Amino acid sequence: MTVLIDKFEVDAEQIRPEVSLAELELDSLAVVELYVTLQEHWGSPLEEDESAGELPLRDFAAAVASQVSPDRGAADPETAR
Repeated sequence: MTVLIDKFEVDAEQIRPEVSLAELELDSLAVVELYVTLQEHWGSPLEEDESAGELPLRDFAAAVASQVSPDRGAADPETAR
């Protein structure tokens, strides 16, 4: 996710499907900020999951993608900025 690299300064080499946001050292406030950033990017409300920080990135991305309206052109949450 480029947003993790650009906005949260996560090392690209650390981003793997099995790694959680918590393992990337994003605390609960950063996770909320990530949700807000994604909502603004896609112009679509997202239901925040309190356990999102503990989910593997693949599951987090799938959960977010399932909430985004397909007509917004957001088929791939990996490219969110």
